[in-house]
Amino acid sequence: MPVTVRPLDPTDFAQLRPMLLDMGFVEDEAALAARFPAFCAAPAWVVLGAFEDDTLLGYAAAQDAGADLRSGNSHRTAKLHDLYTLPQARRRGVGRALTGAVETWAYESDLRYLYWYANLHEASPAYVGMGYVPGAEVQEGYHFFKLDFEAANTRRPHPERGQ
Repeated sequence: MPVTVRPLDPTDFAQLRPMLLDMGFVEDEAALAARFPAFCAAPAWVVLGAFEDDTLLGYAAAQDAGADLRSGNSHRTAKLHDLYTLPQARRRGVGRALTGAVETWAYESDLRYLYWYANLHEASPAYVGMGYVPGAEVQEGYHFFKLDFEAANTRRPHPERGQ
């Protein structure tokens, strides 16, 4: 079955909830459920889900930080906050579909940069496997990844992901 990526809406919360809890750092489940609809509708956020039929296999959440104080929109940046794939759905292209959709969102939103941090144990190897190249620095157990949409020559193409 092919994976379909689409923006999540409040009706998807029941399937998303276990993934959010598995990601950790949920301080108040009731508050999480209450704020989720606002994140679905917030213009500065994209919250995407990867589905097989009607089953949610993973999600991604990214935030547009808005105009830069010094450079305005020419260096507008977004952060990929979350990328999660159900353990049983890993290595099936779900993460690749979600990151590709986030890249498309960032590019079509006229962002200059998209960045994220990934732990060294599971996340960084997954991103590298998708063709992303981390920075050389490691900070507190995380790699830093950055895409510059104005400098296509700084990105290494990946045969499955394209340019």
